[in-house]
Amino acid sequence: MPKRNNRRKRKQKIEGLTQTILTILRKDHAKTYNYKQLAAKLGVDDPSSRNQIIKKLKALQAKGTIEEIERGKYKITPSQNYHTGKLDMAGRGQGYVIVEDLEDDILVKNKNLNKALHGDIVEVYVFNRRRGGKTEGEITNIIKRKTLEFVGVIDIQEKFAFVEMSDPKMYTDIFVPKKNLNNAKQGEKVLVAIEDWPANADSPFGNVIKSLGMPGEHNTEIHSILAQYGLPYEFPAEVENYANKLDTKIHDSEVKKRRDMRDILTFTIDPKDAKDFDDALSFQVLENGNYEIGIHIADVSHYLIPGTVLDDEAYERATSVYLVDRVVPMLPEILSNGACSLRPNEEKYTFSAVFEINDKAEVINKWFGRTVTYSDARFAYEEAQHVIESNTSLNKVEKFNLRIPSEIAITGKEYSVPEPIAQAILELDRLAKILRKKRMHNGAISFDKVEVKFKLDEKNNPDGVYFKESKDANKLIEEFMLLANRSVAEFIGKQADKKTFVYRVHDEPDDEKIAALENIIKRFGYKLNTRDKKSTSQSLNKLLKDVQGQKEQNLIDTLAIRSMSKAVYTTNNIGHYGLAFDYYTHFTSPIRRYPDVMVHRLLQHYLDGKPSAKQEAFEEKCQHSSDMEGLAANAERDSIKYMQVKFMQDHKDEEFLGVISGVTEWGIYVEIVSNKCEGMVRLQDLRDDHYVFDKDEFAVIGQKTKNVYQLGDEVYVKVKNADLVKKHLDFTMLGHDN
Repeated sequence: MPKRNNRRKRKQKIEGLTQTILTILRKDHAKTYNYKQLAAKLGVDDPSSRNQIIKKLKALQAKGTIEEIERGKYKITPSQNYHTGKLDMAGRGQGYVIVEDLEDDILVKNKNLNKALHGDIVEVYVFNRRRGGKTEGEITNIIKRKTLEFVGVIDIQEKFAFVEMSDPKMYTDIFVPKKNLNNAKQGEKVLVAIEDWPANADSPFGNVIKSLGMPGEHNTEIHSILAQYGLPYEFPAEVENYANKLDTKIHDSEVKKRRDMRDILTFTIDPKDAKDFDDALSFQVLENGNYEIGIHIADVSHYLIPGTVLDDEAYERATSVYLVDRVVPMLPEILSNGACSLRPNEEKYTFSAVFEINDKAEVINKWFGRTVTYSDARFAYEEAQHVIESNTSLNKVEKFNLRIPSEIAITGKEYSVPEPIAQAILELDRLAKILRKKRMHNGAISFDKVEVKFKLDEKNNPDGVYFKESKDANKLIEEFMLLANRSVAEFIGKQADKKTFVYRVHDEPDDEKIAALENIIKRFGYKLNTRDKKSTSQSLNKLLKDVQGQKEQNLIDTLAIRSMSKAVYTTNNIGHYGLAFDYYTHFTSPIRRYPDVMVHRLLQHYLDGKPSAKQEAFEEKCQHSSDMEGLAANAERDSIKYMQVKFMQDHKDEEFLGVISGVTEWGIYVEIVSNKCEGMVRLQDLRDDHYVFDKDEFAVIGQKTKNVYQLGDEVYVKVKNADLVKKHLDFTMLGHDN
């Protein structure tokens, strides 16, 4: 008979018990827990485990980390270390919580994220900072999810599926039960919604909302970009139906309520491929020799009535989105391209800012209100530019009221423009240049960054790249739109009794960002004078002028823009640093920006003598508009990046001259000079040496050869891999340009 083993079973120690208890108590720091509740949270119920929990609670109480509120009930000791902020995910599955009133962002490692995702508003507990280290913390509560919908590629197994995320900031895949596939097929890109995230599950559980198509296909990738940012590409049927039933005719009864400006010469100047025209200029010479110049804006608010499904949809969208191959409009086509588009030879309801201006571009009088106008002609920027460049002298413009053909004849490279409008364009250009000079003298910053545009074939494949530059015709329109925007803001903002209004504000740049910019540009031989606000803006302008045409232009333009604060919408006016205006708003584009609609409504509200609107309601709408503007900008950037990768797929065998635009511990970013496409050379792919990142020198240095690749260096590269799905280019380094 075998002997009985009288040895007791060894007690199983609970690993990481201290940290686990503190995490539970921090997450619900207003709630008390006893040992039984904690055991249930840990999923243990044996005597040994319960005893370990009781002992640990007593030890933590003795240290003062937790306190006993009632007999056997504990909670975390009150602390000032809790903060609320937004989670910004970085690489390697860790993130930073950005807290407005803290100088440093709070590092949160993967193990302390506690199911929080990029963009979530979270509560974070800050650990004591270690000497020389970063402020570190643990997320204790998810206050508000940024989104529950994500885009990824579905991998279907026998009994379940996983959606692997397209966004690198989304650190987990999503588990999808077979019943929630919604007819998705293996390998498709899908939009998936998180429904639950069980406590012990590594991945959240989700439900496929819709299939977007196979990765790499053009429409799939464009729709994926929109879906990733929650931007709709179709209008709901009820919104389309409502818009289509609107009365868009011009009625005498309505005209009588407005200033009738149909007899004054009026025209539009827009990009040649524009489909909607939301601003027009009128021009006439007054009997006293001054000019009356009207900035006429589509009266969207006439059709967009608060409380309707159309207005609700426009508010939710907040902005039109301009992708490389399409526009996702804020308003249905019947408005954006029809009733609210100031098309030639058509009468339209408008909201206008009308100025009497003298020869020196000084504003003598101004008037704001609803109007009815008639557009005599439509011009492309190229046509207006031709007028400016081909006329060096201008006779005094006589008073005229002339109807002209809407179609502008183009013969070869020559544009045939009727004389009255040619005269108007030339005089407006002269006045605009005076306005611009004044603005620059007052400290405005001239960001004329080159825009990358693609020539697309009938299948939306890129067969060429060109750069869009801002010329005199563009700047003419810009100056008069700025005049209208600033004047409307001043009209409301300078009134004795403070009124709620929607401002477009731009804060002064952060000192640290300007110092970082200085540190980089000195490597190219440039410097800044940051003695005061005006000298900073003047030296920034000198820098932007000095780099024009240089290999480092796009790099420094980009870095200078990044050093600036972001412009936002708010009811709290702090002025616009970049434009050097004390008052500024957005009045001129209500077809594509909801804040402009709000500005029109508030302006009319105050012209009618009504009391100030409620600030809280408009501030909330301003925040929403700023957020949606940010999403739209990200989507636009992603679509450009996608098209750049698509373009480079067909140029894999070519060598390109590029400029090193960024250096990190994992790779070198290179921007190609001829097309502005950016890709990365991974350090592991540099076979001639072992390269080490030098943070202070913005460089990587070969340990044996001492070969240096530094920010701003000209190098030759070749495409190694063009990944359409990840929108990423990998380059092979061919060496320096000697």
